[in-house]
Order: sequence, then C-alpha cells, then structure tokens
Amino acid sequence: MNKKLAALRVRLIEAQRKLVDQAAQSGTLPTDSALRKISDLENAIMAVEHMMEEATA
Repeated sequence: MNKKLAALRVRLIEAQRKLVDQAAQSGTLPTDSALRKISDLENAIMAVEHMMEEATA
C-alpha cells in the first residue's frame, strides 16, 4: 500500500508543479480555477503523506 501511496504522491506533486510552472511562465496572475487546482492538489498531497505516516507508525 505504501508503494501505491508514494506513487500517487509523486503524480500529485508533478501535476501541481506543472500548474505552478504554467502560472509562472504566463507572466500574469493564475486564474481562480488554476489557484483552486493548485490548492486542491496541495491538500491531496498532505492527505497522502498523512496516510503514509499512519501506515508506518
């Protein structure tokens, strides 16, 4: 299970970085929906990390 969570974490981080990179490249403020997606991804990453910590405790 931990391997699957780790793989999910990597995919979530990659998706978040892609959105942040796109926002940086645009030279303007990101749209509200892009900001929401970045925030949602951060919450998902934290939830996965929490589950990973629980699995090892």
